[in-house]
Amino acid sequence: MLFTDRTEAGRQLGSRLRHHLRGQDVVVLGLPRGGVPVAAEVAEALDAPLDVCLVRKLGVPYQPELGMGAIGEDGVRVVNQEVLRHTGVGPADLDRVEAHERTVLDRRAARYRGARAPVTVTGRTAVVVDDGVATGSTARAACRIARARGAARIVLAVPVAPRDFARRLGADADDLVCLDTPADFFAIGQFYGDFTQVDDDEVTARLRQAAARHGRTTATPGQDHEVEPVAGTVRLRGRLTLPAGATGVVVFAHGSGSSRHSPRNRFVARGLNRAGLGTLLFDLLTEDEERDRANVFDIPLLAERLAGTTDWLRRRPDTEGLAVGYFGASTGAAAALWAATEPSARPAAVVSRGGRPDLAGPRLPAVTAPTLLVVGGADPLVLELNRAAQARLRCENRLETVPGATHLFEEPGTLERVTDLARDWFTDHMAPAHV
Repeated sequence: MLFTDRTEAGRQLGSRLRHHLRGQDVVVLGLPRGGVPVAAEVAEALDAPLDVCLVRKLGVPYQPELGMGAIGEDGVRVVNQEVLRHTGVGPADLDRVEAHERTVLDRRAARYRGARAPVTVTGRTAVVVDDGVATGSTARAACRIARARGAARIVLAVPVAPRDFARRLGADADDLVCLDTPADFFAIGQFYGDFTQVDDDEVTARLRQAAARHGRTTATPGQDHEVEPVAGTVRLRGRLTLPAGATGVVVFAHGSGSSRHSPRNRFVARGLNRAGLGTLLFDLLTEDEERDRANVFDIPLLAERLAGTTDWLRRRPDTEGLAVGYFGASTGAAAALWAATEPSARPAAVVSRGGRPDLAGPRLPAVTAPTLLVVGGADPLVLELNRAAQARLRCENRLETVPGATHLFEEPGTLERVTDLARDWFTDHMAPAHV
């Protein structure tokens, strides 16, 4: 073991680089996700701005853990010809994998940066930082991205790498800085005491902290206030929360007997807010309408309110241009899927928690928004209803069961799992809208 964790590794690397780069105009680019905590410490040591250098591995179609190359922003692609020859992957398969990974790349950019523009690297020294180098394909792609953006000099800096890492990197970097190159290198993690996986929340938090230090915070402050959505001629009640630099807004459709005050939905909403997503929790019915229990199960009516509220949301100056997603619980899930088929709604993604998507039966084949169905493993009836509904969906979809969870997800840790699933689904499928 060389390093206690990524923070210590970043501090040591920053100390080395502080002397190495003295007097240069530097920007630090961290590779998500593990490289960002290291890069954050380097940026602080150099008093330099921090940004991400987004790269996606191109996995072999039938063996995705085997990388046949990598891609990055600005159309950069690095291909491992040896892997292509060995696996027999042809140009058409390579193009399909690249198209998918570029979509994910764009979503990640929106997730991590929010409303902030990428840090300018033109004419500057770009220090590309990761928590280590293994094969080198991702690091090479990152260096080429920085080069394509006009960097005058590229420095690849890592805490640990194999002995032959200079050969693996070729001429893609102008300078290589590594704290140690052990002879017994097998994997990066063997040289860290704590090599816990870094999540998106930590990446986003590190970038925001660095942006605040260098005056790059978004001009729009966070908001959290009561609102009155208007759906058609009906005025409703809700609460709109917009973190600074929000990349999208998730509209919640609650189930029967619930409201915008639902503690479970509010719990999920807070998790989405931490990930940089805005949320709108609102009542789909007026107080008078709620007194008639038939309205609670009137899916077309609830869907009409959801679609109308979506239109209201898109016309607000503070949310105009943001992608919209739907999170539905119980009967609210049916309303979300029904509304998703309306041409005016166009949600970027839908998540159902313990939902009744079967109640949107006639509309299911027409849903085009990527849909995630989350069901408790101890809720067999609803699980079967979700499986039947999933079979009718023609859009991108997935069914996730949460082990041990009953219908209300009251068991310890189950609602946290729902929140994680929803966060990942929305951030992977939502980016600023262009309408």
